[in-house]
This record gives sequence, C-alpha cells and structure tokens, in this order.
Amino acid sequence: MTALSPGLPRWALPLAAAGLLVVAAPVLALASRAPWGNLPALLTSGPALSALGLSMTTALAATALCLLLGVPAALVLARTTGRLADILRAVMLVPLVLPPMVSGLALLLLLGRRGVLGQPLADLTGHTLPFTTPAVVVAQTFVALPFLIVSAEGALRTSGQAYERTAASLGARPARVLRTVTLPLLAPALRAGTVLCFARALGEFGATALFAGNLPGVTQTMPLAIYTAFNGSGVGQDVAVALSVLLVVVALVLLVASGLVGRSGARHA
Repeated sequence: MTALSPGLPRWALPLAAAGLLVVAAPVLALASRAPWGNLPALLTSGPALSALGLSMTTALAATALCLLLGVPAALVLARTTGRLADILRAVMLVPLVLPPMVSGLALLLLLGRRGVLGQPLADLTGHTLPFTTPAVVVAQTFVALPFLIVSAEGALRTSGQAYERTAASLGARPARVLRTVTLPLLAPALRAGTVLCFARALGEFGATALFAGNLPGVTQTMPLAIYTAFNGSGVGQDVAVALSVLLVVVALVLLVASGLVGRSGARHA
C-alpha cells in the first residue's frame, strides 16, 4: 500500500504528476496505436523474428561480457581510494554520458578498418570487426557496462569490508573470500545490475548503427529495424510498432523485476 510521507510538500505532487505524464504519454500513445489483434502474427513474421532473435542473442552475449568485466572492475573501484580511483571511475562511466553516436564513432576509430587497433588486426588476420554481428555485441557491451559497475560498486561500498577482513583473518584466501563472502553479499545488487545491463543492451541503437551498421540478419537489431521502417525501408511500419510495443513491455518487466530484486535484497541485508 502506497502512503505519502507527512513531510512531502503539496507543491511536489502536481509537478510529479506532470513528470509522470511526460514519460507516460508517449508510451500510452504507442499503446493506443498498436495493432494488438495482429501482434502475434506481426512479431512472428520473418523480418521481425530475425531482428528479435539477433537482439536477444547479442544482448545476452553483451550482458555476459559485462558480468565478466564489470564485477572485477567494480571490486577494484570499490576497494581502491585516492585520485587514481576517481579517475578510473570517471573513465569507466563515460559511456553513461556520451551521446550514442559518439560512442559508435569512438569504437569505429578504435576498431575500424583504419582504426588504432583495427588496422593492425585487419593486417594480421585479414578480417575486420565493424559491420559484423560481434560488432553489435561490442557496441552493446560498451554502453551497458557502466550500469553493472554502478550497481555492483555501490553495493560493495555499502556493505563495507568487515566480513571480508574477518574471513581473511581466519585464514581464508582472497579467492575464497570472494566466493563465500563478497559475492553472496553482492548478489541482489548484481542481479539488479544485470537486469538493467541487459535492458540497456537490448535497446541500444546509436553506437550499433554507426559501428555495426544495419544489415538485416547480421546487425539489424530491433531498434534498427524500427528506425528503418519509418524511413521507408526494411520491415513494415506495423511490424515496427509491434516491435516497439515488445521493447516497451520487456523494459517494464525488467525494471519491475529489478525493483523487486532491490527491495528483496534490502529486506535481507
């Protein structure tokens, strides 16, 4: 049951309602124009299934990479102090504030055919990364990784190091402390961060468009399919609206699940 705090000023309510309307009105407009009766048929059409399958596969792969890289990064940032830690944290969180197209350009200049690393790799292997399915995963990982790091580092700093120091004083090696103490304490925040990371990867558009392109069946994810539909090519507009509805539903489910996980973790803390 929702209860308002007695300290909540009255003027905040209409402004909060206006903010809610700003966010909810476009979503409601989308829902009002969605072809609900034909939604299953539209989502199971060939182009829609191709974009849906690619989006799910690449977002899952990107989330796995974010877990692999983000948890150690969060551990280092949470257990390090000083100016160097602040600089490292700022660098790791840069994708949160970069425009998506700038992220794509940065990836292209690093890993493109003439990129800082891309050209030596192309000369060595004869292959280039941009405009391939792995390029989609790289772009999604780049933009989603900070979400996992923020969640994990915040939880690690909140939990402190008392339990870890106690385990270490009893003779536990660092790997065992991590496995038996740190990760269980981190689990609720890690689940919530993983959910947000997956949602961000699933909805990524700008960096993917510039770095991976928009090739149906290869790099055309759901956001890219939606964009091209309203520019007169690719999937039909009804399919684009159906995919948009699906993305909104998935985002809402993931955000609700993330909130439930966070509250559950708080109750058991």
